[in-house]
Amino acid sequence: MDALLQEKLLSLPTGPGVYLMKDRSGGVVYVGKAVNLRSRVRSYFNRGSGDSRAFIPLLEHLLGDIETLVVNTEKEALLLENELIKKYKPRFNVQLRDDKNFICLRFDVAHPFPRIEIVRRVAKDGARYFGPYASASSIRETLRILNRYFQLRTCTDHVLGHRTRPCLVHQIGRCSAPCVYEVSRSVYRENVDEAMLFLEGKADQLVERLRLRMKDASQSLMFEEAARLRDQLIAMERSLERQKVAGSEAIDQDIFSLYREADRIIIYALFVRRGRMTGGRSFMFSGQEFPDGELLESFINLYYGEGNLIPKEILLSLEPEGAEGLSELLSEKKGERVRVLTPQRGEKLELVRISEQNARQAFLEQKQSKEETLAILERLKDRLSLARLPRRMECFDISHFQGSTMVASQVAMVDGELDKAHYRHFRIKTVQGQDDFASMYEVLSRRLKRSQTEGEMPDLLIIDGGKGQLGAAYAAMKDTGVLNVDVVGLAKSRVTQDEKSPERVFILNRKEPIVLSQTSAELFLLTRLRDEAHRFAITFQQRMMRRRNFQSVLEDIAGIGDKRKKALLRHFGSLKRVRDAPLAELSKVEGVGNSAAKRIFEFLHPTSDPEGDAPDLAREISLEDAQQETVEP
Repeated sequence: MDALLQEKLLSLPTGPGVYLMKDRSGGVVYVGKAVNLRSRVRSYFNRGSGDSRAFIPLLEHLLGDIETLVVNTEKEALLLENELIKKYKPRFNVQLRDDKNFICLRFDVAHPFPRIEIVRRVAKDGARYFGPYASASSIRETLRILNRYFQLRTCTDHVLGHRTRPCLVHQIGRCSAPCVYEVSRSVYRENVDEAMLFLEGKADQLVERLRLRMKDASQSLMFEEAARLRDQLIAMERSLERQKVAGSEAIDQDIFSLYREADRIIIYALFVRRGRMTGGRSFMFSGQEFPDGELLESFINLYYGEGNLIPKEILLSLEPEGAEGLSELLSEKKGERVRVLTPQRGEKLELVRISEQNARQAFLEQKQSKEETLAILERLKDRLSLARLPRRMECFDISHFQGSTMVASQVAMVDGELDKAHYRHFRIKTVQGQDDFASMYEVLSRRLKRSQTEGEMPDLLIIDGGKGQLGAAYAAMKDTGVLNVDVVGLAKSRVTQDEKSPERVFILNRKEPIVLSQTSAELFLLTRLRDEAHRFAITFQQRMMRRRNFQSVLEDIAGIGDKRKKALLRHFGSLKRVRDAPLAELSKVEGVGNSAAKRIFEFLHPTSDPEGDAPDLAREISLEDAQQETVEP
């Protein structure tokens, strides 16, 4: 350890705060929080502590500097730690990506006709949130029951206020259509209350209400309604029976446990709602050498910092140093007291043990899956005569629409798992017209030149296409001087004269392609990556075309120039959302103003059009597309 670092260790503050460990090049490799900065940081260098973790001996050789930031309270330290981890993305910290947010259901109870919304973030807006749902299949089943038996609307407020005829959802008996028909607010509210009882798992209250309604309908000779309520009652009882009772307390709880083998850990989250177990999810991390309690506390801080639903109780398998500060921070976010506990006995300890069992099982399944994947990669290496085991692969695809809007995609895979952090889009800059070979040359040249500065290269490059695309890729490799990477071309199967050709793999200096077994795991891995590259390129191309169409539609509105078009696109993201926006929302867009907002609204909602559709319906995008669309900064 150099003298400057030793001197810094001697002068560390004793208060709460955050410390940043930096390597010799100045990069942040770890961000930690401590109640006592001096005690925590010095513990890593205390040879008599008995700490045998592999990372500890490397600290003296790895570290170049330690920076500390002192704050007033543990809560402030947690907030600062969260921000710094997101900013620097240190390699030794556990990190959550955006796609780790769970799905929740939202009811705006203040609305006369509340609708079911699927959201990924919880806000303090007075609405009721239910969840989280760990998988798409679980929320689909819940929505199927809600739509079929409670008949609540799913359309937006704009559609509710402008529709003149019932939609297909009403025609198949999944919505009462308050947008068109005179639906009693009291009856609709009764359905909303019962739907919330179902989501809360309050079986006794819900079943009793449905039985009373069924009896009243039968006595009033409304036999069809009584039969519908009977079917609803049976479905509710069956669904609620499947939820396992987890404890005697009818409260919401999240239970977190950690399982480790060497530097790989699993953190498992088990969800209990109203005393019933509703599901769970595992989070896998590798390259982790810091203490288990420290990592678990950091994970909890990041997890709830992403807008996930905060329960009344959080149970942990390890006691964190800053449990009190964590409880204070989460209580402030939720608006009511949140307890962070490490139970030692009773029902709560049993829940922790269930979470630990699931964490251990998830780790074993991941480990087995990884071993199987490595065996597949070994076979792929031998079959294609590759120089290296293709643990990291990148695939490239060119996409265009009738020769225009040429774009390309780069997707990555590490050990058989898609690595979305290394996905890239490319706009073709130097090629005019439709020339797939020249476009592939440009894209590969740009990628390889970037690798020369970043120093990061895959083990295998996969080109979507045959000999021509592969030749263009090899030309780019020669011109950039990068020839130490394997490259192959993957040609799609084609149907000709009622015959289907197999998927073929083209390699350099070989005339005939290699045909892998069409049912082999090796080919499945390659085609999965190729199909993902195609999907990613198509999505980007469609988004570019939507942006272009968005601009062209608004060109016909007087006084709407490039500045205002960009502001509208940045604010709403799509033409569909601009159409759905009320006049008041349009006027809030920066640089638009009241008069311009009125012109936009009147243009998109002409009085001659009873349905309120936009003039250029050919350019309209679907609601599903609009919900998936993202806007580039």
